Amino acid sequence: MKQYLATVREVLEYGTRKENRTGVDTLSTFNINYEIDLRDGFPLLTTKEISWKNIVIENLWFLSGDTHIGLLRKHGCKFWDPWADDDGRVPSAYGNFWRHFPVHGDGTAAFSDQVAWVIDELKRNPMSRRLLISAWAPGNAHKSALPPCHALWILNVQLDNNGAPYLCLHLTQRSCDVALGVPYNIAGYAFLLQLIAQFVGMRAGIFAHTLIDAHIYTAKADGSMAEYDHVPGLYEQLRREPRARPQLEIDASIRSLDDVRGVLEADTSEILNCFRLSHYDPYPPIKFKVAI
Repeated sequence: MKQYLATVREVLEYGTRKENRTGVDTLSTFNINYEIDLRDGFPLLTTKEISWKNIVIENLWFLSGDTHIGLLRKHGCKFWDPWADDDGRVPSAYGNFWRHFPVHGDGTAAFSDQVAWVIDELKRNPMSRRLLISAWAPGNAHKSALPPCHALWILNVQLDNNGAPYLCLHLTQRSCDVALGVPYNIAGYAFLLQLIAQFVGMRAGIFAHTLIDAHIYTAKADGSMAEYDHVPGLYEQLRREPRARPQLEIDASIRSLDDVRGVLEADTSEILNCFRLSHYDPYPPIKFKVAI
């Protein structure tokens, strides 16, 4: 996928060394933008193997609005474990504010289901320019151990040359781990785009991505913390020629947001049978250590 590899090259070439909260240095750049057209295939990285199961389970979990990691653990997904509290909950999980964003009116607290509203609005008024979903709730983000990296996303309908509508999605991401996170972010939001497009009876079109702080973790200048150095693995990917993108087929029985929770309760193999990825032929995986 040329857009991702171009991002890797840009950060490696122009990134400046920065310290950050993890204690591991990064090479950092500001404001990278690109577009990926889903009509050319599903954007799951081929220059290293990415877990399709984790993409599907995590994003269905987000859409469910659940904050407990029990369903993730049921399907063998452990990446949110470090951020869960003693009760197994992640208050800053993206789906929490997608589905239960705090609002106030007439002196009383209430919650807005942003995802349900946007899907309904796409059916009522598809040309709206107000189809925005925010994960950034200041009251939570300012005190959270891990405030949302994917701050907000916007859906937008465009028309092709024949006047037929297609659905697009733009993601604004404040913090972007290029080696580990970004491949999952691309595939995850492309998955959401294709799924919501099915809900509203449209084709999936363009996924656009703005990376505010795009960074690559690296060893310190004195050579210490080399176990966190992502640079060698990314150079290995740059030597690999990207292969054809796979295709995603979503089962026709998945018709609405209400179907998501039921799907998550099924066995892992049943879930993956509802979201069939074909012709995925990646290179072997490359391991990167996570800076927490």
